[in-house]
Amino acid sequence: MTYIPVKRKEDIGLSPYELKFRGEKKTDKIFMNIISFDADNVKEVEIKSAEELRFYSDSEAITWLNIDGLHNAALMSEIAAILSIPTYILSDVMNPSLRPQVEEFDNGIFVSVKMLEFHDKEHRIRIENISFIMMEHLLITFQEKQGDALNPVKERIRKHKTKIRTSGTDYLLFALLDVIIDNYIYILGRFDEKIENVEDQLILNADKEILAVINSLKRQINNLSREIKPAREVIITLMKLDTDFIREENRIHYKELRDNINQTVEILDYFHESLYDMLNIYHSSMSTRLNDIMTVLTIFSVIFIPLTFIVGVYGMNFDYMPELHWRYGYFMIWGIMVAIALAMLWYFKKRKWF
Repeated sequence: MTYIPVKRKEDIGLSPYELKFRGEKKTDKIFMNIISFDADNVKEVEIKSAEELRFYSDSEAITWLNIDGLHNAALMSEIAAILSIPTYILSDVMNPSLRPQVEEFDNGIFVSVKMLEFHDKEHRIRIENISFIMMEHLLITFQEKQGDALNPVKERIRKHKTKIRTSGTDYLLFALLDVIIDNYIYILGRFDEKIENVEDQLILNADKEILAVINSLKRQINNLSREIKPAREVIITLMKLDTDFIREENRIHYKELRDNINQTVEILDYFHESLYDMLNIYHSSMSTRLNDIMTVLTIFSVIFIPLTFIVGVYGMNFDYMPELHWRYGYFMIWGIMVAIALAMLWYFKKRKWF
């Protein structure tokens, strides 16, 4: 699940304006799909070259261009030239390890966040960088490879004729970011079930296997925090951004995004506290168990001290030791030792030492 940014040696010192892919190639072929729509019509088409974008660059309809695959520097250069996107923006797009950020340029706004998707069959989380370039009538999404995480928004465009079709690219950006944050919350919901199960097991039986599970969950939550918390900065920046590309009537939706991402971060913080408390409970339980064992051992040791003394006395090889010749001496010594042991046990019990 971990997504650790790795800088390759050949990328050290590269100019921020150089269009070079700085990540791990996850698809051989680049796919470019367009959904162009207005209140009445929706048109979906797969395009083969950047030249086809010229038709959509001047269109009054809202156009969503989705590009799967980031490794073609020549294609990125063509897109930059046709759509008048600064080279340094597309250079950031081609860097999947880029920290989530927001940047406004002359023709639009650039947004980069991490997209998390839970795969039920594989029981793993796929982490991918996704970038957005929002312009007046055009929104471009860049993904590392093909996926279906954004399909709910596509379905809304196909089925609903109001709001999402008529509210501009800023509302479309909101809808896509909302899906990404919903995935965050869904994934955290899956972890909530795991943490509750571990908590129940911890109460019943605090063993080393539980400790391993707690540490594993703690590591996974830390990884999620590293990917999710920077997204809050992005949403807050978007909400406060003084720009004409986000219309006033749509700013309320970005406030809703802020509330959702704040809730997500609060859940993460709650998980951190819960796992920390579970570790404390585990260590306290282990300490209590160890103390109980030491108490029992100490009690037995204390009981056997006087008994060992008596046995030691009568184990000495003196010629004159009258008790050795008593007829019932053996039984008397046993009776004395048993009485001492019982008296000490009664005393310890009375003092509530065990």
